[in-house]
Amino acid sequence: MSHAAPSNASNTAAISLATLPPHSTAEIAALADRYLTPNYRNVAPVFVRGEGPYNISLEQERYLDFSAGVAVNALGHNHPDLVAALRDQAALLIHQSNYWHNAHAAPLAEALCLQFSRATNGLQARCYFCNSGAEGTEAAVKLARRYHSRIRGQERPGIITFEGSFHGRTFAAMTATAQPKYQDGFAPLLPGFAYAKFGDLASVQALLDDPVFGPTVGAVAVEIVQGEGGVRLAPPGFFQQLRALCDDRGLLLMLDEVQTGLGRTGSFFAFEQEGIVPDVLWLAKALGGGVPVGAVLAREEVAQALQPGTHASTFGANALVTAVGRVILQVFERDGLVAHSAQMGAYLLAELKKAFAGRPYVTDIRGRGLMCGVEITSDPKPVVDAARRRHLLLSVAGTRVLRLTPPLIVDRAHCDEAVAALLAAADEVLG
Repeated sequence: MSHAAPSNASNTAAISLATLPPHSTAEIAALADRYLTPNYRNVAPVFVRGEGPYNISLEQERYLDFSAGVAVNALGHNHPDLVAALRDQAALLIHQSNYWHNAHAAPLAEALCLQFSRATNGLQARCYFCNSGAEGTEAAVKLARRYHSRIRGQERPGIITFEGSFHGRTFAAMTATAQPKYQDGFAPLLPGFAYAKFGDLASVQALLDDPVFGPTVGAVAVEIVQGEGGVRLAPPGFFQQLRALCDDRGLLLMLDEVQTGLGRTGSFFAFEQEGIVPDVLWLAKALGGGVPVGAVLAREEVAQALQPGTHASTFGANALVTAVGRVILQVFERDGLVAHSAQMGAYLLAELKKAFAGRPYVTDIRGRGLMCGVEITSDPKPVVDAARRRHLLLSVAGTRVLRLTPPLIVDRAHCDEAVAALLAAADEVLG
């Protein structure tokens, strides 16, 4: 008996999104309550489409999106170049294994490595593709350990990260994330990690001088701006001192630029504003504009630790996501989005400080580029809810911080609209 493969040119009725059964907002909420695991606190509305910096609900209400999918949607929603890239590449080839080349992975790697080279005065790097920021953390941990073990000939598996950090939810990434609330109930954690105080070089030195842990350390991993930790900035000069300390002790300096990379802070890489050169960094979020893709960049010598068979990702570097990444980088260059982020970020931060001046419930307003935080005296979640009722979307960072990470395409009018809605929401809840 023969079994013919189904034809793409079938005579049966085509299945499309339009043929799927529709659901109301209440029905979707009920299905989520019944069938999804309860680890997300999903709330209405249900978003069905987007336009630029706006999300549009099932009821056709417009919401100004100053979360951008937690700093993912750098080009906003329904960007024509991104939509065209997805459509055109999906019609050609979506996925093939890494046994073979595709037309986009190597050119995207070249573009990212050239950006790295320009930011580091000519340092050569190589690129590994994965699917997310957490996978980037996992790859960086393996890379650091194998580099010392196989290239340097030293077993130095220890890694220092920082209190308040966030590096993802997979096991090594969660262990690297020095926030107990993310680790609760998952012990025992991965061994070989210790936590310093963010912005405090002495605390790093103390760990390195520990007679038991210190000799095992091979790398320090850090965010230039702690996003989930509360949009926290290190003191001036900290990263240059940390780089010098890593050089003195023979350590890799590894930067998690998942949230800060690709223009979010007003430079292509956030480290460019600190006058340092990393050994390893990883990106995600904005690189796919909503499509899951991550990338780890490592200087040439370090990258050699990942030889065939040492690490892999089934979906990493597939044709669809790397085609999208190439288009996103071209849009960034054509539209000057990195400089635009710096300009709009300065404007947004200034307007936030002006609007909230004298409000006793505000303890600090800080940020870099289009990554801003308003720290308040109480739980920010009620303010987020009140802002959503005013059709403004934002998120919480740390324990007391209202975080604004809008698409990099926003203009002054969008910033004004967001500040006005946030001020009204905060005054309603806290004023």
